[in-house]
Amino acid sequence: MSQHIIDPDVTIVIVSWNTMELLRQCIESVVRETKIASYEIIVVDNASSDGSVGMLHVSFSSVIVIENAENIGFVAANNIAFERARGRYVLLLNSDTLLLDDAVSKTIKRADSIPDGAVFGCKVLNADRTIQRNCFMYPSPLNMLIQSTYLYKLFPKSRFFGREFMTWWDYSVERDVETISGCFSLVRREALAQVGPMDPVYFFYGDDPDWCFRFRKAGWRVVFVPDGSIIHYGGQSSKIKKRAFRLQLSGSQLIFGRLHRNRAAFMAMRLLTANFFLARVPFWAIKYIVDRGHRAVHAETLGTYLRGAWYSLFDWKGLVMNRNYLERRLTS
Repeated sequence: MSQHIIDPDVTIVIVSWNTMELLRQCIESVVRETKIASYEIIVVDNASSDGSVGMLHVSFSSVIVIENAENIGFVAANNIAFERARGRYVLLLNSDTLLLDDAVSKTIKRADSIPDGAVFGCKVLNADRTIQRNCFMYPSPLNMLIQSTYLYKLFPKSRFFGREFMTWWDYSVERDVETISGCFSLVRREALAQVGPMDPVYFFYGDDPDWCFRFRKAGWRVVFVPDGSIIHYGGQSSKIKKRAFRLQLSGSQLIFGRLHRNRAAFMAMRLLTANFFLARVPFWAIKYIVDRGHRAVHAETLGTYLRGAWYSLFDWKGLVMNRNYLERRLTS
């Protein structure tokens, strides 16, 4: 449980939205597997309706619980926790993860030896213990072109076609990367104080490349450390509003392009996003016609891709969940 000391090594921040059982298992793994580093745990609940808050009060009395009256998004919820964090490091940890073999202590130990490192990630595994890729390049027209054509899947060993997802790499060695996934992201407090918290314009998805971009721009390193490992189930909260989260994923890439790329690159990214959606319309249209038993599901998927293409071309801000905030941010 959270350890009552003045300055813990790390503040573990978990944002949760209707993932009660996964959250319970995640915290239990923190308690069980964090054997050397001192820590405190802050859980930010985004107005869950599944009893998550009650479970926390009953089962984990030492955990600091922040209850939001509404779902303010993953990014804003983390930023609230940062204000109360006391650790030398802050660890962003998804509620659908399980820590293995003292992953937190091992990552902190290595981070302590890299004073110019701001963000550190560990090895992430799927439920079957295969590698889950958690290091990426930033969104760009070239990367989005390769992504939309699935060439990275056809040529996974190619450093060119596999560049965005680094599919050619086996995660066996330490290396500097552009982006570390936020499912396990250890951040140095000194760097956080300099660069600032995550940008709430992203709401959900896209926050990690943006934050890592800002750290690297300020001269800090982003480092993958293979010493520790976790299991990440992935996508548990996003299943609840699948269509909205799928559009948000593409919208977040376009936010990055709007904030960090030139106008020509941003327009190219919009066209490539539209192409991504349109290229999938024929397949799902055929599925809708042929598979009569699942027409409702296929119709929803088809509608998502059609809406995504339209928004990408004519009203890209419609892809994101917090459109009003985005519009205010871009016009301020």
